[in-house]
Amino acid sequence: IYQLKNNAKLDVGVVLLTTHRLIWRDHKNHECCIALSLSQIIYFEEQAAGIGKSAKIVIHLYPVTANKEPGPYQQSKFPYIKLSFKEHGQIEFFRRLTEEMTQKRWETPVPQTISTATGSQTGKTRAVGIVGIERKIEQKRKETEQNISEAFEDLSQLMVKAKEMVELSRSIANKIKDKHGDITEDETIRFKSYLLSMGIANPVTRETHGSGTNYHMQLAKQLGDMLLAPLEERGGMMALTEVYCLVNRARGMELLSPEDLVNACKMFESMQLPLRLRVFDSGVMVVQLQSHSEEEMIASALDNVTDKGSLTSEEFAKLLGLSVLLSKERLLLAEKMGHLCRDDSVEGLRFYPNLF
Repeated sequence: IYQLKNNAKLDVGVVLLTTHRLIWRDHKNHECCIALSLSQIIYFEEQAAGIGKSAKIVIHLYPVTANKEPGPYQQSKFPYIKLSFKEHGQIEFFRRLTEEMTQKRWETPVPQTISTATGSQTGKTRAVGIVGIERKIEQKRKETEQNISEAFEDLSQLMVKAKEMVELSRSIANKIKDKHGDITEDETIRFKSYLLSMGIANPVTRETHGSGTNYHMQLAKQLGDMLLAPLEERGGMMALTEVYCLVNRARGMELLSPEDLVNACKMFESMQLPLRLRVFDSGVMVVQLQSHSEEEMIASALDNVTDKGSLTSEEFAKLLGLSVLLSKERLLLAEKMGHLCRDDSVEGLRFYPNLF
Protein backbone atom coordinates (compact mmCIF):
# COMPACT_ATOMS: atom_id res chain seq x y z
CA ILE A 1 0.00 0.00 0.00
CA TYR A 2 1.41 3.41 -1.03
CA GLN A 3 0.68 7.04 -0.08
CA LEU A 4 -0.26 6.39 3.54
CA LYS A 5 1.74 9.14 5.24
CA ASN A 6 4.97 10.85 4.16
CA ASN A 7 5.46 8.27 1.37
CA ALA A 8 5.18 5.44 3.88
CA LYS A 9 4.23 2.08 2.48
CA LEU A 10 3.32 -1.38 3.72
CA ASP A 11 5.34 -3.83 1.73
CA VAL A 12 4.37 -7.50 1.41
CA GLY A 13 0.84 -8.39 2.39
CA VAL A 14 -2.54 -9.73 1.34
CA VAL A 15 -5.56 -7.54 0.62
CA LEU A 16 -9.01 -8.88 1.65
CA LEU A 17 -12.39 -7.56 0.58
CA THR A 18 -15.62 -7.93 2.58
CA THR A 19 -19.07 -6.40 2.18
CA HIS A 20 -18.12 -3.59 4.58
CA ARG A 21 -14.35 -3.21 4.63
CA LEU A 22 -11.09 -3.45 2.75
CA ILE A 23 -8.46 -5.18 4.90
CA TRP A 24 -4.70 -5.38 4.42
CA ARG A 25 -2.84 -8.10 6.36
CA ASP A 26 0.90 -8.53 6.69
CA HIS A 27 2.18 -11.62 4.90
CA LYS A 28 4.34 -12.81 7.81
CA ASN A 29 2.66 -11.28 10.86
CA HIS A 30 -1.05 -12.06 10.49
CA GLU A 31 -1.86 -10.01 13.58
CA CYS A 32 -0.75 -6.87 11.76
CA CYS A 33 -3.89 -5.69 9.93
CA ILE A 34 -5.23 -2.37 8.64
CA ALA A 35 -8.92 -1.92 7.73
CA LEU A 36 -10.63 0.73 5.60
CA SER A 37 -14.41 1.14 5.50
CA LEU A 38 -15.84 0.97 1.98
CA SER A 39 -18.09 3.90 2.84
CA GLN A 40 -14.95 6.12 2.82
CA ILE A 41 -14.26 5.44 -0.87
CA ILE A 42 -15.29 8.12 -3.40
CA TYR A 43 -14.14 6.27 -6.50
CA PHE A 44 -11.27 4.10 -7.70
CA GLU A 45 -9.32 3.50 -10.89
CA GLU A 46 -6.74 1.21 -12.43
CA GLN A 47 -3.15 1.96 -13.37
CA ALA A 48 -1.67 -0.39 -15.92
CA ALA A 49 1.64 -2.10 -15.34
CA GLY A 50 4.72 -0.81 -17.16
CA ILE A 51 8.41 -1.58 -17.50
CA GLY A 52 9.62 -2.17 -13.96
CA LYS A 53 6.23 -1.10 -12.58
CA SER A 54 3.46 -3.27 -11.20
CA ALA A 55 -0.25 -2.82 -11.85
CA LYS A 56 -2.00 -0.64 -9.29
CA ILE A 57 -5.49 0.30 -8.12
CA VAL A 58 -5.85 3.90 -6.92
CA ILE A 59 -8.58 4.41 -4.30
CA HIS A 60 -9.73 8.01 -3.71
CA LEU A 61 -11.09 8.70 -0.23
CA TYR A 62 -13.33 11.20 1.51
CA PRO A 63 -11.66 13.69 3.92
CA VAL A 64 -10.97 12.43 7.43
CA THR A 65 -13.98 12.75 9.73
CA ALA A 66 -13.73 14.19 13.23
CA ASN A 67 -14.96 11.01 14.86
CA LYS A 68 -12.45 8.77 13.12
CA GLU A 69 -11.37 5.79 15.22
CA PRO A 70 -7.67 5.78 16.17
CA GLY A 71 -5.36 3.81 13.92
CA PRO A 72 -1.73 3.58 12.78
CA TYR A 73 -2.27 6.40 10.27
CA GLN A 74 -4.54 9.21 11.46
CA GLN A 75 -4.05 11.45 8.43
CA SER A 76 -2.14 11.83 5.17
CA LYS A 77 -1.37 14.60 2.72
CA PHE A 78 -2.63 12.38 -0.08
CA PRO A 79 -6.42 11.99 -0.69
CA TYR A 80 -5.90 8.48 -2.00
CA ILE A 81 -4.01 5.22 -1.48
CA LYS A 82 -2.50 2.87 -4.02
CA LEU A 83 -2.67 -0.91 -3.97
CA SER A 84 0.25 -2.44 -5.86
CA PHE A 85 -0.27 -6.00 -7.22
CA LYS A 86 3.14 -7.53 -7.85
CA GLU A 87 1.81 -11.09 -8.32
CA HIS A 88 -1.26 -10.32 -10.44
CA GLY A 89 -4.86 -10.60 -9.23
CA GLN A 90 -5.69 -6.92 -9.78
CA ILE A 91 -8.30 -7.66 -12.47
CA GLU A 92 -10.38 -9.96 -10.27
CA PHE A 93 -10.01 -7.66 -7.25
CA PHE A 94 -11.09 -4.62 -9.31
CA ARG A 95 -14.18 -6.54 -10.53
CA ARG A 96 -15.16 -7.60 -6.99
CA LEU A 97 -14.59 -4.11 -5.60
CA THR A 98 -16.79 -2.69 -8.37
CA GLU A 99 -19.57 -5.11 -7.40
CA GLU A 100 -19.41 -4.20 -3.71
CA MET A 101 -19.33 -0.47 -4.39
CA THR A 102 -22.34 -0.83 -6.70
CA GLN A 103 -24.41 -2.87 -4.25
CA LYS A 104 -23.40 -0.84 -1.16
CA ARG A 105 -24.34 -3.61 1.20
CA TRP A 106 -22.80 -1.76 4.15
CA GLU A 107 -25.82 0.56 4.02
CA THR A 108 -28.26 -2.34 4.53
CA PRO A 109 -29.02 -2.74 8.25
CA VAL A 110 -28.43 -6.20 9.70
CA PRO A 111 -31.75 -7.62 10.94
CA GLN A 112 -31.77 -8.25 14.69
CA THR A 113 -33.41 -11.55 15.60
CA ILE A 114 -35.03 -11.31 19.00
CA SER A 115 -36.89 -14.18 20.59
CA THR A 116 -40.35 -13.04 21.68
CA ALA A 117 -43.32 -14.97 23.03
CA THR A 118 -46.87 -13.60 22.85
CA GLY A 119 -49.60 -16.10 23.76
CA SER A 120 -49.11 -19.18 21.59
CA GLN A 121 -46.75 -17.44 19.12
CA THR A 122 -43.02 -17.65 19.77
CA GLY A 123 -40.38 -15.83 17.74
CA LYS A 124 -37.61 -17.91 16.26
CA THR A 125 -33.94 -17.08 16.74
CA ARG A 126 -31.81 -17.78 13.71
CA ALA A 127 -28.76 -19.81 14.58
CA VAL A 128 -25.47 -18.56 13.19
CA GLY A 129 -21.86 -19.68 13.39
CA ILE A 130 -20.85 -23.15 14.54
CA VAL A 131 -24.17 -23.72 16.34
CA GLY A 132 -26.08 -23.06 13.12
CA ILE A 133 -23.88 -25.46 11.14
CA GLU A 134 -24.33 -28.19 13.75
CA ARG A 135 -28.10 -27.73 13.67
CA LYS A 136 -28.16 -27.97 9.89
CA ILE A 137 -26.10 -31.19 10.00
CA GLU A 138 -28.45 -32.64 12.62
CA GLN A 139 -31.48 -31.66 10.55
CA LYS A 140 -30.03 -33.34 7.43
CA ARG A 141 -29.27 -36.49 9.45
CA LYS A 142 -32.88 -36.66 10.68
CA GLU A 143 -34.19 -36.16 7.14
CA THR A 144 -31.93 -38.99 5.90
CA GLU A 145 -33.13 -41.32 8.64
CA GLN A 146 -36.74 -40.50 7.80
CA ASN A 147 -36.17 -41.18 4.09
CA ILE A 148 -34.53 -44.53 4.85
CA SER A 149 -37.40 -45.50 7.18
CA GLU A 150 -39.98 -44.62 4.53
CA ALA A 151 -38.04 -46.61 1.90
CA PHE A 152 -38.03 -49.74 4.08
CA GLU A 153 -41.73 -49.27 4.82
CA ASP A 154 -42.41 -49.16 1.08
CA LEU A 155 -40.35 -52.33 0.60
CA SER A 156 -42.29 -54.10 3.35
CA GLN A 157 -45.57 -53.09 1.75
CA LEU A 158 -44.31 -54.32 -1.63
CA MET A 159 -43.48 -57.73 -0.15
CA VAL A 160 -46.95 -57.93 1.41
CA LYS A 161 -48.55 -57.05 -1.92
CA ALA A 162 -46.41 -59.67 -3.69
CA LYS A 163 -47.70 -62.37 -1.33
CA GLU A 164 -51.24 -61.19 -1.94
CA MET A 165 -50.69 -61.46 -5.70
CA VAL A 166 -49.36 -65.00 -5.28
CA GLU A 167 -52.51 -65.92 -3.36
CA LEU A 168 -54.64 -64.28 -6.05
CA SER A 169 -52.90 -66.20 -8.84
CA ARG A 170 -53.35 -69.44 -6.90
CA SER A 171 -57.08 -68.83 -6.44
CA ILE A 172 -57.52 -67.94 -10.13
CA ALA A 173 -55.62 -71.07 -11.16
CA ASN A 174 -57.94 -73.17 -8.98
CA LYS A 175 -61.01 -71.52 -10.52
CA ILE A 176 -59.66 -72.30 -13.98
CA LYS A 177 -59.40 -75.99 -13.00
CA ASP A 178 -62.97 -75.98 -11.59
CA LYS A 179 -64.43 -74.31 -14.70
CA HIS A 180 -62.35 -76.07 -17.30
CA GLY A 181 -65.29 -76.43 -19.63
CA ASP A 182 -66.11 -72.72 -19.64
CA ILE A 183 -62.58 -71.58 -20.57
CA THR A 184 -60.81 -72.70 -23.73
CA GLU A 185 -57.38 -74.27 -23.57
CA ASP A 186 -55.81 -71.41 -25.53
CA GLU A 187 -57.17 -68.87 -23.04
CA THR A 188 -55.83 -70.97 -20.15
CA ILE A 189 -52.34 -71.18 -21.68
CA ARG A 190 -52.34 -67.46 -22.43
CA PHE A 191 -53.42 -66.58 -18.88
CA LYS A 192 -50.74 -68.81 -17.34
CA SER A 193 -48.09 -67.21 -19.57
CA TYR A 194 -49.17 -63.80 -18.29
CA LEU A 195 -48.79 -64.99 -14.71
CA LEU A 196 -45.37 -66.46 -15.48
CA SER A 197 -44.18 -63.20 -17.05
CA MET A 198 -45.32 -61.39 -13.90
CA GLY A 199 -43.26 -63.82 -11.79
CA ILE A 200 -46.17 -65.13 -9.67
CA ALA A 201 -47.00 -68.51 -11.20
CA ASN A 202 -48.12 -70.36 -8.01
CA PRO A 203 -44.63 -71.48 -6.89
CA VAL A 204 -43.99 -74.64 -4.89
CA THR A 205 -42.70 -73.68 -1.43
CA ARG A 206 -41.74 -75.50 1.76
CA GLU A 207 -44.71 -73.89 3.47
CA THR A 208 -47.15 -75.55 1.08
CA HIS A 209 -45.39 -78.88 0.44
CA GLY A 210 -43.26 -79.43 3.52
CA SER A 211 -39.61 -80.42 3.26
CA GLY A 212 -37.55 -83.35 2.11
CA THR A 213 -38.34 -85.68 -0.77
CA ASN A 214 -41.97 -84.66 -1.26
CA TYR A 215 -40.97 -81.00 -1.63
CA HIS A 216 -38.24 -81.80 -4.17
CA MET A 217 -40.60 -84.05 -6.14
CA GLN A 218 -43.26 -81.38 -6.42
CA LEU A 219 -40.59 -78.84 -7.30
CA ALA A 220 -39.18 -81.12 -10.01
CA LYS A 221 -42.68 -81.53 -11.46
CA GLN A 222 -43.19 -77.78 -11.59
CA LEU A 223 -39.74 -77.23 -13.12
CA GLY A 224 -40.53 -79.86 -15.76
CA ASP A 225 -43.61 -77.89 -16.85
CA MET A 226 -41.91 -74.52 -16.66
CA LEU A 227 -38.60 -75.29 -18.42
CA LEU A 228 -39.99 -77.22 -21.37
CA ALA A 229 -40.65 -74.19 -23.60
CA PRO A 230 -37.41 -72.30 -22.74
CA LEU A 231 -35.34 -75.42 -23.43
CA GLU A 232 -36.96 -75.93 -26.83
CA GLU A 233 -36.22 -72.29 -27.69
CA ARG A 234 -32.54 -72.73 -26.68
CA GLY A 235 -31.81 -75.87 -28.67
CA GLY A 236 -32.69 -78.39 -25.95
CA MET A 237 -29.98 -77.52 -23.39
CA MET A 238 -29.42 -74.86 -20.71
CA ALA A 239 -26.67 -74.38 -18.16
CA LEU A 240 -27.84 -74.88 -14.59
CA THR A 241 -26.87 -71.29 -13.76
CA GLU A 242 -29.23 -70.04 -16.51
CA VAL A 243 -31.98 -72.27 -15.16
CA TYR A 244 -31.43 -70.91 -11.65
CA CYS A 245 -31.80 -67.30 -12.84
CA LEU A 246 -34.86 -68.06 -14.99
CA VAL A 247 -36.67 -69.96 -12.23
CA ASN A 248 -36.04 -67.41 -9.48
CA ARG A 249 -37.09 -64.56 -11.72
CA ALA A 250 -40.41 -66.32 -12.32
CA ARG A 251 -40.93 -67.24 -8.66
CA GLY A 252 -40.83 -63.61 -7.51
CA MET A 253 -40.42 -63.36 -3.73
CA GLU A 254 -40.31 -67.14 -3.14
CA LEU A 255 -36.66 -67.59 -4.14
CA LEU A 256 -35.15 -71.02 -4.59
CA SER A 257 -31.79 -72.06 -3.14
CA PRO A 258 -29.14 -73.62 -5.43
CA GLU A 259 -29.20 -76.79 -3.32
CA ASP A 260 -32.96 -77.26 -3.72
CA LEU A 261 -32.68 -76.65 -7.47
CA VAL A 262 -29.97 -79.32 -7.87
CA ASN A 263 -31.90 -81.85 -5.75
CA ALA A 264 -35.08 -81.24 -7.76
CA CYS A 265 -33.23 -81.58 -11.08
CA LYS A 266 -31.74 -84.91 -9.97
CA MET A 267 -35.29 -86.33 -9.75
CA PHE A 268 -36.19 -85.60 -13.38
CA GLU A 269 -35.27 -89.06 -14.68
CA SER A 270 -36.68 -91.03 -11.71
CA MET A 271 -40.02 -89.25 -12.12
CA GLN A 272 -39.94 -89.90 -15.90
CA LEU A 273 -40.12 -86.23 -16.77
CA PRO A 274 -39.08 -85.02 -20.25
CA LEU A 275 -35.94 -83.40 -18.76
CA ARG A 276 -32.71 -84.64 -17.24
CA LEU A 277 -29.70 -83.26 -15.40
CA ARG A 278 -26.38 -83.86 -17.12
CA VAL A 279 -22.88 -83.33 -15.77
CA PHE A 280 -20.04 -82.94 -18.29
CA ASP A 281 -16.51 -84.17 -17.66
CA SER A 282 -15.45 -80.62 -16.81
CA GLY A 283 -18.03 -80.50 -14.01
CA VAL A 284 -20.42 -78.18 -15.84
CA MET A 285 -24.05 -79.07 -15.03
CA VAL A 286 -26.81 -78.59 -17.59
CA VAL A 287 -30.52 -79.34 -17.90
CA GLN A 288 -31.48 -80.86 -21.23
CA LEU A 289 -34.45 -82.47 -22.90
CA GLN A 290 -34.68 -86.26 -22.84
CA SER A 291 -35.20 -86.12 -26.60
CA HIS A 292 -32.00 -84.15 -27.02
CA SER A 293 -29.68 -86.29 -29.11
CA GLU A 294 -25.98 -86.38 -28.35
CA GLU A 295 -25.28 -87.53 -31.89
CA GLU A 296 -27.05 -84.46 -33.26
CA MET A 297 -24.92 -82.24 -31.02
CA ILE A 298 -21.71 -83.81 -32.24
CA ALA A 299 -22.84 -83.69 -35.87
CA SER A 300 -23.77 -79.99 -35.53
CA ALA A 301 -20.37 -79.16 -34.05
CA LEU A 302 -18.53 -81.11 -36.74
CA ASP A 303 -20.54 -79.52 -39.59
CA ASN A 304 -19.97 -75.97 -38.36
CA VAL A 305 -16.24 -76.51 -37.77
CA THR A 306 -15.87 -78.12 -41.20
CA ASP A 307 -17.70 -75.27 -42.94
CA LYS A 308 -15.61 -72.57 -41.23
CA GLY A 309 -12.32 -74.48 -41.29
CA SER A 310 -11.80 -73.88 -37.56
CA LEU A 311 -13.77 -72.39 -34.68
CA THR A 312 -13.27 -71.17 -31.15
CA SER A 313 -15.96 -71.63 -28.53
CA GLU A 314 -16.85 -67.92 -28.79
CA GLU A 315 -17.31 -68.13 -32.57
CA PHE A 316 -19.35 -71.31 -32.23
CA ALA A 317 -21.55 -69.63 -29.61
CA LYS A 318 -22.35 -66.77 -31.99
CA LEU A 319 -23.29 -69.19 -34.76
CA LEU A 320 -25.71 -71.20 -32.62
CA GLY A 321 -26.91 -68.44 -30.31
CA LEU A 322 -25.78 -70.34 -27.21
CA SER A 323 -23.68 -69.40 -24.21
CA VAL A 324 -19.91 -69.73 -24.57
CA LEU A 325 -19.90 -72.32 -21.77
CA LEU A 326 -22.30 -74.69 -23.57
CA SER A 327 -20.63 -74.13 -26.93
CA LYS A 328 -17.27 -75.14 -25.48
CA GLU A 329 -18.78 -78.29 -23.94
CA ARG A 330 -20.23 -79.31 -27.32
CA LEU A 331 -16.86 -78.87 -29.02
CA LEU A 332 -15.10 -80.82 -26.25
CA LEU A 333 -17.65 -83.61 -26.61
CA ALA A 334 -17.03 -83.79 -30.37
CA GLU A 335 -13.29 -83.84 -29.64
CA LYS A 336 -13.77 -86.64 -27.10
CA MET A 337 -15.55 -88.74 -29.73
CA GLY A 338 -12.63 -88.23 -32.14
CA HIS A 339 -14.35 -85.94 -34.64
CA LEU A 340 -12.41 -82.76 -33.76
CA CYS A 341 -8.87 -81.90 -32.70
CA ARG A 342 -7.57 -78.81 -30.93
CA ASP A 343 -4.88 -76.17 -31.22
CA ASP A 344 -4.20 -74.66 -27.80
CA SER A 345 -1.96 -71.61 -28.23
CA VAL A 346 -1.48 -68.11 -26.86
CA GLU A 347 -4.34 -67.00 -29.11
CA GLY A 348 -6.72 -69.36 -27.32
CA LEU A 349 -8.31 -72.76 -27.84
CA ARG A 350 -9.32 -73.45 -31.45
CA PHE A 351 -10.91 -76.63 -32.84
CA TYR A 352 -10.27 -78.19 -36.29
CA PRO A 353 -11.75 -81.20 -38.08
CA ASN A 354 -9.84 -84.38 -37.19
CA LEU A 355 -8.48 -85.75 -40.47
CA PHE A 356 -6.69 -88.70 -38.91
